[in-house]
Amino acid sequence: MKYKAFTFNPICENTYILWDESTRQAAIVDAGMYDERDMDVIRSFVEENGLGLSLSLQTHTHFDHVSGLPFLFDTYGLRPMFHPNDERIYNAMPSFAGLAGFSLRHDLPRPERYLSDGDEVWLGESSIKVIHTPGHTPGGLCLYSESGNLLLSGDTLFCESVGRTDLPGGSLDDIMESIKGRLLSLPQDTIVLPGHGMSTTIGWEAKYNPYLM
Repeated sequence: MKYKAFTFNPICENTYILWDESTRQAAIVDAGMYDERDMDVIRSFVEENGLGLSLSLQTHTHFDHVSGLPFLFDTYGLRPMFHPNDERIYNAMPSFAGLAGFSLRHDLPRPERYLSDGDEVWLGESSIKVIHTPGHTPGGLCLYSESGNLLLSGDTLFCESVGRTDLPGGSLDDIMESIKGRLLSLPQDTIVLPGHGMSTTIGWEAKYNPYLM
């Protein structure tokens, strides 16, 4: 499994493209594209690398992570996949984004399907395991590629930090249980690709993250 990270929109959200090397099938995770420049970056990368963009996956549905979903639907016919516990947040995002001064199209595409804990989605010969990690949002997910040694942690786990829990649906108890109970047991050299900021590893966070002490 290969990946490419992009940083988009005024909130500096990390969007990722994952792809299976043998088949070139690809997924986009957390579609934060905001303007035409962002969309051109994705379009060019997909074309230049001969990728078949076939999945749109969401770790959660806050506005800075879903702003590019209409583009993915219009351009590639892709509908998002996310946890059902985030549906209310997803439906509220166009109005909520406006209150935050963030422009978001009101015609967000309906989900292709819902993802639950333990599900697997496939890119060619490569699988991605779904780990339900509530706390930042009720339906927060992390996406784990064992073959790629990668964990896409959304806004659950950051480099030496954790996701905020003061937004509607957030829970400090839940996010700490999600991280300590579900993520820190992964191999220590697992590369963590968060929704904001720099990458890290599970081992580094277990040792140095001050919120997990």
